[in-house]
Amino acid sequence: MPELRYLNAYSPQLQQQAQDLLEAEKTADFFLKKYPGIHGIHGTRPLYEYTMALKNQYMRSSAPISKVIYDDKIHVINNALGLHTFVSRVQGNKLKAKNEIRISSLFRRIPEPLLKMIVVHELAHLREKAHDKAFYKLCCYMEPDYHQLEFDLRLYLCHRDRFGDLW
Repeated sequence: MPELRYLNAYSPQLQQQAQDLLEAEKTADFFLKKYPGIHGIHGTRPLYEYTMALKNQYMRSSAPISKVIYDDKIHVINNALGLHTFVSRVQGNKLKAKNEIRISSLFRRIPEPLLKMIVVHELAHLREKAHDKAFYKLCCYMEPDYHQLEFDLRLYLCHRDRFGDLW
């Protein structure tokens, strides 16, 4: 099922349900009913402020973030939803470290819960680098519906590949 490439990690039963929904062309109705509108966070500054508000609420003591941006190249180059990068630079005799979060530009026009899931995922990488149990526990701490939102976003990407943008 090549059109389900975003759902490869899920069980065959879930993949079949998703396939049935896509073939019946019911995904648009499902998404529009569940997520009727898009977020209003379109620019770099509002995205930074949104991310910092979440970070300050759940992860005050973690490393600071120097940049949060929408990036046009992420989905094409990295086949990712977002990226957390840790950049070290030498400044004089000191090593300066910066954390940056880049979110794919595809997500400028999606519902806020789905954007929040991506931001939470990237914020969790400030503390946990690997996608392990501790990482997902932190994601669920910041967003209790994290796993459902991740599945919904992946299903939306399958819908988008087949039918185009929805919002």
